[in-house]
Amino acid sequence: MSNKIIIAIDGFSSTGKSTIAKLLAKKYNYIYVDTGAMYRAVTLFAMNNNFVSKTSLDKEALILHLKNISLTFKFNKELGFAEMFLNNENVEKEIRTLEVSQLVSKVAAISEVRKKLVAEQQLMGNESGIVMDGRDIGTVVFPNAELKLFMTASADKRATRRYKELIDRGDKVEFDDILFNVEERDRIDSTREDSPLMKADDAISFDNSDMGITEQFDRICALVDRRIS
Repeated sequence: MSNKIIIAIDGFSSTGKSTIAKLLAKKYNYIYVDTGAMYRAVTLFAMNNNFVSKTSLDKEALILHLKNISLTFKFNKELGFAEMFLNNENVEKEIRTLEVSQLVSKVAAISEVRKKLVAEQQLMGNESGIVMDGRDIGTVVFPNAELKLFMTASADKRATRRYKELIDRGDKVEFDDILFNVEERDRIDSTREDSPLMKADDAISFDNSDMGITEQFDRICALVDRRIS
């Protein structure tokens, strides 16, 4: 495809942003960047070094050690997408746990963390032909992206999807814990001082509460095709 664009997908947690972004990247032969995985990896680093827990956050210590964090994506041919590596270690499975989900919004609210990761994300998008999903892609990382989507769905529907995903993976979780985590992340992401979750003025809202992946993908592909042409 010769006329490549930047596709920015923002929205609430567990709205299927990453799933749609991966499908788009595959269809249009674009680069896919999962910014949520980057924040999760930093959170995992903070957890492993006792900088963050449910009851505490040593913000200064984490900021001091940011220089020791190296994040890279490595494409896995068998899976068909790039996996997250933290300091050369594959942490794709570890960063998807409920424990990381419960703490990632705390870490993502730290301005120094956001500054480091946004700079890395912008470098990845120096050339068009990229799909990036997160919380502030259309508002901060790529404010001039040719196509911006803002994904949303009811908290109950999102918690149900996340619960099924974790159960299918073999994790032992309770639905009420998942629902609380979804609602708490919404609150923290939307009220943080630095780059709060919000819909860009020129983003297209996309509520997928009652929509399957196939229908979502078809509708979004139509939007992409219009932008490309």
